[in-house]
Amino acid sequence: MSSTPSSSSSEFLWYVPNQVHPGHRGDAAVENHNSLDTLTAHAKALERNGWKGALLGTGWGRPDTFTVATALAARTDTFEPLIAIRPGYWRPANFAAAAATLDHLSGGRVRINIVSGKDNLGAYGDSEGDQAHRYGRTREFIHLVRRLWTEESVNYAGEHFQVTESTVVPRITPRDTARGPRLHPKIYFGGASEAAERVAAAEADVQLFWGEPLDGVAERIARLTQLSKDLDRAHAPLEFGLRVTTLVRDTTEQAWADAEAKVAVMAQGQGVSRRDPHRGPAVGQKRLLDLHERGEVLDDNLYTAPGKFGGGGAGTTWLVGSAEDVARSLRKYEALGITHFVLSDMPYLTEIERQGQQLLPLLRG
Repeated sequence: MSSTPSSSSSEFLWYVPNQVHPGHRGDAAVENHNSLDTLTAHAKALERNGWKGALLGTGWGRPDTFTVATALAARTDTFEPLIAIRPGYWRPANFAAAAATLDHLSGGRVRINIVSGKDNLGAYGDSEGDQAHRYGRTREFIHLVRRLWTEESVNYAGEHFQVTESTVVPRITPRDTARGPRLHPKIYFGGASEAAERVAAAEADVQLFWGEPLDGVAERIARLTQLSKDLDRAHAPLEFGLRVTTLVRDTTEQAWADAEAKVAVMAQGQGVSRRDPHRGPAVGQKRLLDLHERGEVLDDNLYTAPGKFGGGGAGTTWLVGSAEDVARSLRKYEALGITHFVLSDMPYLTEIERQGQQLLPLLRG
């Protein structure tokens, strides 16, 4: 069953598990879990059920994210991949050209998530210094990629990157969208440290938050908005997004029973997610892990217990309840200024349809 397009100004994306190992965060360990046919089934289900697209994660030891996104774009009509990439894995001009080409071939369906978290850099010949060096490089990368998408014959000599008379082809085609002019693929960025926030405030299009309580998100939006002014941001106003697990069931009682049962399995060590040994406790992740000290349930239905038993990233906190409960909570984030939502729950494919049919209609204007 196809859903009608959203009349809300917010956009709703999902998550497609781009993993070598099956069973990511408790997902069903099906055969050929990362085959093109299986991943295409996810993307086509997203199209049928009203989702704008989906985030594809990145990291050494996963299938190459850009290649997967390209294959899925070729097999779909409206699916928009939010492609996570790392500045140390790509050179800015190479990446700008690759993304411009895919944007051209897909009819303007590319979105980009810049990731600066730790990775197995030595495996692909990269190196970086301290936090200032890492985020300094990220800021230059975003700045230069945006220039290459919007200018011709670009000359740039920075601390980390240099190009001379660089023009990427094909050129990005400006497009009119429901959210205004689209001059190039939207650039998403995450990170909660002071250095990361300065990058977002100056260069990103969308700052992504993990599933923090409303007061924490409100405080960060206010700080980033002021920081954008302090840094004389040269671009359109910074937008904000939320990446969170949404556990939706037919009733509130059923949702909480299922959530508690899942956490009980995690507590026995059977549901612990595979942690990347090259990643340290990032500031944003630590903020999430510390939340359970404030309580097991925050706001109306933000469940913090998963973070105690192995849940990481978007799996650290869950919004739990009926579709009405979860929609009400997401509307509260929307009221704070969140306009981009990246949701997910397991089993991923089953929940694409359930939440597409039960939750998304409640979130439309």
